[in-house]
Amino acid sequence: MRPMPQRRASPPQIDVQTQSPLWKAQPLAAQTVRKAIIAAASTLSTAGGEVSIVLTDDSAIRLLNRDWRGIDQPTNVLSFPASGNKTSEGARLLGDIVIAYETLERECDNEARIFLHHLAHLAVHGFLHLIGYDHQTDSQAEEMEGLESKIMKHLNMPDPYLSRDLGDA
Repeated sequence: MRPMPQRRASPPQIDVQTQSPLWKAQPLAAQTVRKAIIAAASTLSTAGGEVSIVLTDDSAIRLLNRDWRGIDQPTNVLSFPASGNKTSEGARLLGDIVIAYETLERECDNEARIFLHHLAHLAVHGFLHLIGYDHQTDSQAEEMEGLESKIMKHLNMPDPYLSRDLGDA
């Protein structure tokens, strides 16, 4: 008698909206974000759900950061977890992730990172926030960074924290 096949969790529904023409310079951005979210959900066995990704610019994310966090400057990524209510299609709303082009590009230039790799990392980071992870304490940061590194490895992309750790040695 063969064992029953295990059902795989369905991947989240991912809606990517591009709200800045700057993103035209990175035609693989939406595809990269989708792969990153699917890898994160798969690694963590997060079943289904719906995630919205907004690819925007520094001026738009600055306003969001000011209005929601009281910080009047642009940032690379913001996450807005949803209540977990279900959509009309029955998917659980996980929330929204907003990523700013110029800040991401500046960080890539300053840290010698590949744009699409850093974009994937920011999408993973934002997704982890949506499902309840945080980095307010050292132990939370260690756990979250460990998950990010593991997910990036599944994407065949570099560990975003490895070069930082080598620089501290």
